[in-house]
Amino acid sequence: MGLAVITVVTRGFFLISERELSLPAWVQRGLRFAPLAALVAVVAPEVLMAQGALIDTWQDARLFGAAAGAAYYFWRRGILGTIVVGMAVMLPLRLGLGW
Repeated sequence: MGLAVITVVTRGFFLISERELSLPAWVQRGLRFAPLAALVAVVAPEVLMAQGALIDTWQDARLFGAAAGAAYYFWRRGILGTIVVGMAVMLPLRLGLGW
């Protein structure tokens, strides 16, 4: 019961107040980067690590797929194209060369 109460209070804290709570400008600026930081925290270990250790060779299809996807994103700014280009580079390297 205690954990349920704590969960409800912490998640509903901003809904309880009668007046709107404003965040300082520095917090609002920092929150703009939260989605990017979360994405990097998920993607970077998947690209740079294998079985809990840093990869020790450049012959890894994930590196080339990530580089191609990043290049496409900076060129066209499209999310779907980034995924397609990254996979189009990674899959032949992984399946064809066995990287």
